[in-house]
Amino acid sequence: MAGWFSFLHGEATAGDVLALHRVEEVLRRAGLGYDVVWSPGFRAGGPHLADVDPGAYSHLVFVCGPVHGPQVEELHRRFAHCVRVAVGTSVIDPGSPAVTGFHRVLARDAAGGEPTQDLAARAPGLPARPVVGVILTRGQHEYGPRRRHDEVAAAVTRWLAGKDCARLELETRLDAHDWRLSATPAQLESVLARLDLVVTDRLHGLVLALRAGTPALAVDPVAGGAKVTAQARACGWPALVAAERLDARQLEHWWRWCLTGGRGSARRIRAAFRAGTAPDGADRLVEALAPHPAGWLPGSRGTRSSVRSPREERQ
Repeated sequence: MAGWFSFLHGEATAGDVLALHRVEEVLRRAGLGYDVVWSPGFRAGGPHLADVDPGAYSHLVFVCGPVHGPQVEELHRRFAHCVRVAVGTSVIDPGSPAVTGFHRVLARDAAGGEPTQDLAARAPGLPARPVVGVILTRGQHEYGPRRRHDEVAAAVTRWLAGKDCARLELETRLDAHDWRLSATPAQLESVLARLDLVVTDRLHGLVLALRAGTPALAVDPVAGGAKVTAQARACGWPALVAAERLDARQLEHWWRWCLTGGRGSARRIRAAFRAGTAPDGADRLVEALAPHPAGWLPGSRGTRSSVRSPREERQ
């Protein structure tokens, strides 16, 4: 079996692979053996078109996508002795060699024909996977030589690439003109509330996730700890990894915790946020804005400053 997921210069889409699963299900039920060829760019382990012996097969089944172009035509030449069938495909030009080279075309759509459901619609059901928002920064140059942002982002994303989860890259920056970004905090919070987990090295990635009741696996990207560590402490949130201790073991530990007991802990913190049980800087803002007596200096707790003037010093 082949498809656009088999070509070196093709692509494997989720729909294509689900369509393949539907065809595999039908063949297995019929007791028919088969091999699937993959693009080396998608599955390095193969088998690949360049490696298979066409003479070992009696049939070629082409699954999903448009029946069009030189790559499909090459299949007809290589597997000329095989019975060739296309299934779940789109026929753009019924007279093209890519189409006429098949003995049968079971099209999902073609000019003049009644369309049928795409094969992906009836593919076997799939188990749910965690949906993970990823909020990382490579900025914050104000931390100078203590910055570990690039190393943290590289390590976290490399680790995430090996996790069986649905990853969603997010940004806390708002933009009213870029459709890819949220324009309001409410829009971003609506996304965060629907996630299973947030992985972040940003202070607001942590706080906004907890505000939404979603557990956050936080990494402080500053050597020695900085605002992410301070905020995790202020919020009472344990799932924090220091830049100096960042490794797969630490990430795996907090990943498991976040996806089990972490949801309940995040919701309790969200409830505390809403109840206002912990102080923040705004609680003292009105006091800070009040008029101060003459001679008051910052840090003097409202008392007259004892700092002497240059004239007094000379005397």
